[in-house]
Amino acid sequence: MTNQSFKPRNAGSLFLVSAPSGAGKSSLVNALLAKIPGIALSISTTTRAPRPGEVNGREYHFTTVEEFLAARERGEFLESAEVHGNFYGTSKKWIEDTMAKGGDVLLEIDWQGARQVREHFPEAVSIFILPPSIQALEDRLHKRGQDSEQTITRRLLGAGAEMAHASEFDFVIINSVFENALDEFCAIVTASRLRFDKQAARCRDIFIQLGIPN
Repeated sequence: MTNQSFKPRNAGSLFLVSAPSGAGKSSLVNALLAKIPGIALSISTTTRAPRPGEVNGREYHFTTVEEFLAARERGEFLESAEVHGNFYGTSKKWIEDTMAKGGDVLLEIDWQGARQVREHFPEAVSIFILPPSIQALEDRLHKRGQDSEQTITRRLLGAGAEMAHASEFDFVIINSVFENALDEFCAIVTASRLRFDKQAARCRDIFIQLGIPN
C-alpha cells in the first residue's frame, strides 16, 4: 500500500552544544565525533588569535575584525556574537547546504548564538555542558595552560552568567566523570536521530511501504 500523501522531510539533525569555557565541551565533542560517524562539525569564524596547536580551517576560520564585520554586513553568518572581546560567527550557507543534503551538523556555540540559531532552526537539539563545580572549572582552566591569569579570572566571572542560561537548552550534561558524560552525550545524539521525522526521512521507502502517514 502506497501513501501518496507522504512528504519528504529533512533527514539531517542540528546539534547545538554550549558550555562555559573549561567545562570540557571541546573534549566531549571530539570524543563524540570519533565514536559516532556521520556528524559534521561546523567550523566557526572568529577574530581571536589562534591558541597553541590550533590550525586555521580546523578549529576555527581565523580572520580580522574588519573582515568579520564586512562578512556580517553581507549577511553571511547564521549567527554572530561578541564573546570575551572577540567576534564569532557561523556560516549560514554551509549549515543550510549540509542540512538540505540530509547531513547531521554539530555546532559548538555560546548561549547567545544558540538562541539566534533556534530562530532559524527551531527543531535543533540543544545541549548544555556544566562543570561539577566552580572549583573544578577553575582547575581545568589552569590545567590546560592556554590562558593568562587575567583571562582565567575573566572567564570565571563570566561562567555564572553563561550557566544561568542552561535552562534554555533541551538537555544538560554535568561533566564530572568524562566517560559518563560522553555516554550521556552519545545517548542524546542517538535518541535524537530516532525521532519520527528523522526516521521518516532516512527510511522513507519503509514508511511508504508500511503505509505510515506523514
